[in-house]
Amino acid sequence: MIDALAAEWYKLRTVRSTFAVFGTVAVFMLLCLLWSWYVARYWDGLSPARRATAKAAPAEQPLAVALPVCAVVLGALTFTSEYAHGMNRTTLAALPNRPVLFASKVGVAAAAMLGAALAALAAGAAAGDAIVGSRPVATFQGPAADVAVHLLWLGLTTAAITLVACGLGAVLRSTAGTITVGMAVLFVVPGLARLLPSPWDERIWSALPGSLSDQIAGAPGSSTDHGVLSPSAAVAVLVAYAAVALGAGAFSFTRRDA
Repeated sequence: MIDALAAEWYKLRTVRSTFAVFGTVAVFMLLCLLWSWYVARYWDGLSPARRATAKAAPAEQPLAVALPVCAVVLGALTFTSEYAHGMNRTTLAALPNRPVLFASKVGVAAAAMLGAALAALAAGAAAGDAIVGSRPVATFQGPAADVAVHLLWLGLTTAAITLVACGLGAVLRSTAGTITVGMAVLFVVPGLARLLPSPWDERIWSALPGSLSDQIAGAPGSSTDHGVLSPSAAVAVLVAYAAVALGAGAFSFTRRDA
């Protein structure tokens, strides 16, 4: 397993697609700084009456939107790129133990995405807090402990989405198909869920992958603003997504012909 992990890490850090994904994460981290600067300038131009009601999204908001997309792309390419170029046969010839190979692939991809996400979120949030400073912008800043928990679960949710994308990639064996399904779940299905009659619109929307991190962190007002699930229920749903996708991916990877 150690050799398999080392080989997968070497492959992951030497392909251009990985640099493109992590480069995108870095760009959106810089956008967090730009957003924080804009919030500070906007606040300084408001009258005292307007400041009493002004609100702004937190500094990490650009990353919160971009990270799930990057996770889907990285998770998909972890498996589908080798199928596209026929390198899966070479990999299986070098390591014929398919369960070990599958575990090493998903483990390295999820760990790399988790590390990149946490580093970018921490840097973006810390820089945003320094830029805005003591300005009491509602919803932009919060207690340090609450912010840390929220950022941690954003990172863990990103890693879980990477695992789901890995499972889908192993089943579909198509980069375009896997990314299309992932984008649909992240951005199309939530909009369709909102069209359903109450209370099913809120219930289904709350159970979707992109809606879970705020509910897990127990954000204030989560029963109305972020979903209807309790933190423990949201964690269970997130684990279920990853387990089902990985189970299907492992079955496909170990049973189907290369």
